[in-house]
Amino acid sequence: MDKFVAISDPTRRKIIEMLSIKELTSGEIADHFQCSAPAISQHLKVLKTVDIVGMRIDAQKRVYSLRKESLKEVECWASEVSRIWNKQLDSLEQALNQPEN
Repeated sequence: MDKFVAISDPTRRKIIEMLSIKELTSGEIADHFQCSAPAISQHLKVLKTVDIVGMRIDAQKRVYSLRKESLKEVECWASEVSRIWNKQLDSLEQALNQPEN
């Protein structure tokens, strides 16, 4: 699985948003969702597999954090797509603003 497939799931995107604010335990993450703790663990496993999320053990807890540098590939792709769309929209706007002959 690649990063793009991993972030295609809305639950995983929400987990990424939460971890962008601060480190959280799996239980703290699960508290924000209506699905089961094992389901959240599976989502975390996917994010960990593609290196978007890191995990450390603190006493008896697993603490998850966002590996922001790992999202650079996604950020670069989104920036390029945005640039292309903006260029196309600018061209469309110019065409629509041309006086009719």
